[in-house]
Formats: sequence, C-alpha cells, structure tokens
Amino acid sequence: MIFHLMLRVALLLVLISDGIAKAQNTNLPTLEVAQAVMVTVELDFGKSPPTIAEALHEIERQHQPEDGHGRTFAILDAYGAPTSDGKLHMSMHVSMEKPGVGALVFRRTGEVLWKTKIIPATQPPRSSFAGKNLLIMVDDANSKPCILDGSKSVVSIMDAMVRDLGIPVRDFWTDGAEREITFFYSACGCPVKVMARRVGDKSVRTNELPVIFPDDPAVAATIARLMGWH
Repeated sequence: MIFHLMLRVALLLVLISDGIAKAQNTNLPTLEVAQAVMVTVELDFGKSPPTIAEALHEIERQHQPEDGHGRTFAILDAYGAPTSDGKLHMSMHVSMEKPGVGALVFRRTGEVLWKTKIIPATQPPRSSFAGKNLLIMVDDANSKPCILDGSKSVVSIMDAMVRDLGIPVRDFWTDGAEREITFFYSACGCPVKVMARRVGDKSVRTNELPVIFPDDPAVAATIARLMGWH
C-alpha cells in the first residue's frame, strides 16, 4: 500500500514538473529556424576574468529539440573584453537550427543568460549562403570579398582558386598584406569574419577575436588547417 502511494506521489511530481516546464516554455520569446541573435552578457568570474575562449567553456548549451534529437542552435562566434569593474563583457552570435527550446546558462551561478523557443521557419533564409557547407571569402586589395572555389580539395588556402578570377589565392593575396576573411557555415547563413595577414604560404590572425565556430570544432579545425593557423 505504501509502495503504491509513493509511486503515485512520484508520478504526480513528474507531471507537475513537466507541466511547469511546458508553461515556462510557452511564455518564452520565439525565433524562427535560420534566424540569428546576438546574446550579450557581463559575467563575474572573480578577480581574474578568463579569455573569451576559456569563458565559452563556462557557458552550458541546453537543447530541447522537438524531435528529441540533436541540437537546436549553435554559437557561431564570440568576442568581448574585461570591463572596468572586473567582469567579462561577452557577445555570442547564435544561429537557430531546428524547432525546440534553446538556452545558455552560466555554469558557475546557474544563471540563464538566454532562452528562446525556436519555431519552424515561415520563409526561406535571407542569406543565399545558408547551410552546412563551408564557404570562404577573401577580400581583395580594395576590400571587396571574393568567393573561393571549394570544388577541389586543397591542403592550403593559398592553393585554392578565386572563383571569379580563375587564379590561386597565392597570386591574389599579396605576401605581408592583411585581409578580411569571411566564413559561412550555419543555418542562418551569417558571416563570421576574422582579420589575417599572409606570411609566405600561410596566414596568421592579427587578432585572436572573435573565437569562431566553438560549437563546431571539426569545422574550426578544418579552417585552421587551411589557413595555416596550427
């Protein structure tokens, strides 16, 4: 008798908890799949704020996909700096990937930094570069972005062809010149930009920020290999 009573109480608590969670999710702001948002926060790490790359490890990604599989969003890039009062100001570019609920939580305090209900897209992505195929652009000497031809496998970015010019990057990017590099790899088709300088057959980033594709380490590793950032 006691066992059955305890079981009923346990089931009741589960139902109550599930009901509260559904009510909370019902009242959330919404974003459509293939849309993006910038989440900007100030985090208190104590006396010594970490780097942005280190701080990202303290941000828990919580996914509640409607179909029960995979993730609902991805952080594309992040940047920021310490504030005058010792906190870390950080902005994270978040792309919506599939219907469900997504949240970012500060592990140290449990604070919910961002939470959104993601709904199906009602219109096609605004960007023609939306999708999970890596696309790279390199600015020319006049700061005009040029698309690289990704149809052939290359080991170095210098061997890739500039699509509209039909020449390799090594003949397009002057040694010693600093150029803006743009990457696309997201449901929203949002650009992720870095600055880099050519040094011989490789390139070096001239600024460690933003941290790019922290939720897609394989893509970040592929980019680092191509760009010679190892």
